[in-house]
Amino acid sequence: MISRAPEGASQEQASFTRGSRTRLVGVATFGVTLLAALLLFAFTSWLEGVSYAWQHGLYLWAARLDTGSALNTLSNAAEVVAAVLAIAITVVAIVVELAANRYTHRITQLFVREPFNALVMGFFVVTAIQCLWVSASLSDAPADDAVIPYAGVLTAMGMVTGSLLLLLPYFAYVFAFLNPINVVRRLAHHAYRAVERASRRALPQMRAEAIEGIEELEDVALNAMEHKDRAITMACITALAEILVEYQRLCRDLPDEWFRIEGSLLHDADFVSMSPMLVDEIQEQRTWFEIKVLRQYHALFTESLNRMRDVSYLIALNTRKIANLGRQDGDDLFDVSVRFFNSYLRAAINASDVRTAYYVLHQYRILAESKLTATGGARAIRIAQHLRFYGQLAFTQKMPFLLEAVAYDLSLVVEKAVTEEHPATDALLDVFLQVDRESDSVEQETRLLGVRRAQVQLATFLLVRGDTKRARSVFDDMADEKAERLISIREELLAEVEPLYWELTDRGVNFAYLPPERRARVAEFFEWFGDRLD
Repeated sequence: MISRAPEGASQEQASFTRGSRTRLVGVATFGVTLLAALLLFAFTSWLEGVSYAWQHGLYLWAARLDTGSALNTLSNAAEVVAAVLAIAITVVAIVVELAANRYTHRITQLFVREPFNALVMGFFVVTAIQCLWVSASLSDAPADDAVIPYAGVLTAMGMVTGSLLLLLPYFAYVFAFLNPINVVRRLAHHAYRAVERASRRALPQMRAEAIEGIEELEDVALNAMEHKDRAITMACITALAEILVEYQRLCRDLPDEWFRIEGSLLHDADFVSMSPMLVDEIQEQRTWFEIKVLRQYHALFTESLNRMRDVSYLIALNTRKIANLGRQDGDDLFDVSVRFFNSYLRAAINASDVRTAYYVLHQYRILAESKLTATGGARAIRIAQHLRFYGQLAFTQKMPFLLEAVAYDLSLVVEKAVTEEHPATDALLDVFLQVDRESDSVEQETRLLGVRRAQVQLATFLLVRGDTKRARSVFDDMADEKAERLISIREELLAEVEPLYWELTDRGVNFAYLPPERRARVAEFFEWFGDRLD
């Protein structure tokens, strides 16, 4: 079980477990079956009036056996055990193959390597051999002179009983082992263990195993998406994130060779097409492993667009958490995460998936707010600029709602900066005021009203805080706005009293809502436009 977190880890960091409870599946079934068998035997013995056999001890009971009955019993027992073993192997082989075809071929490898399977199968084989050899020792002796090996007979009977009792619990264990969620946990565990062992031995081999584990998780997720198994897909996404969380602790102890992009890694599908300049940058930043995981995220994100939006949402959420992990010696992980956030937005816009882009913007904005604590706020400003760019890109791609969403999100970032009296406030305000563009359709005109509305909302926030200077800068940006548009914005803000959107959405907010104390400042702001609005 993996439960350690990196030093200095925040609440963003999580840990994953191997799911070792799978080993214990069937223990209760075994106990219940054994108890039922004993109770049934005791009950039938009591009915038949042979309870005295138990009172005189098991050995005296066995002493009543003769050579012929012992030989027949053990011969039949060997056949039964062999038949049960054949049935078990057949059933297990079919089930494992079906699971491997459904999710990933690695399931077969994981199953074969599991020691418990070898233990159970070996017990069946040893039981059959025990019965066979004890029977052989009886078959050549004359009936009158034969010395029955009571210890061997009792041991064989006990092993046969155990083999039969094991059958149902073992099937329960197999089905639990092949549970897709448990398979995901095992794949994640093997990838983590490969990284952990890389600091001690066989570096190329361990690196290859870690990459294989990551790619297998992507394959399982893709296959699950094809069959609309949302829970399995999301479990894979979570497992990839947890691997990356734990990796942040392990990477400090890895040798320099681990971070070199060379050999088979250079020809990996996620790096082979990269320009040499980009490869050199990744090698210098020592972030190839993070990029490998996030490339799987990007592939899953692209595949989920317009199909399984919950998957896209979870990828965006986990990417934000990964960006906040950070390393003490730099912001490379943040830079990588920002690049992938931008790639998510580009993919969503290209696929015309407005809802997914809307949620990605939400997570991107939260990331910008979290980076306001950094000195200077350069990272928050950079994200704000990216938000503005992709909002305007969506606007040109006939998705004006996303520009309105960007304006709303940027206004929240500016509000947070103002509240914290952050030095980046004015720079963020400048980015915010540059969001709007000229419209060329009725729908775009309506959405630009949403951008202006967000600017008015920010102005009311500034007025409540007594920051008239910045509120005036918002007014100056809107000074030449058409009167009919200003009147429409004012009426909408004064009329809307529901804080939550009237449909069920993941964000749930109503863009046009203002709290009462800010709604009271709407009239004050529009008075600056003078007689134009009368």
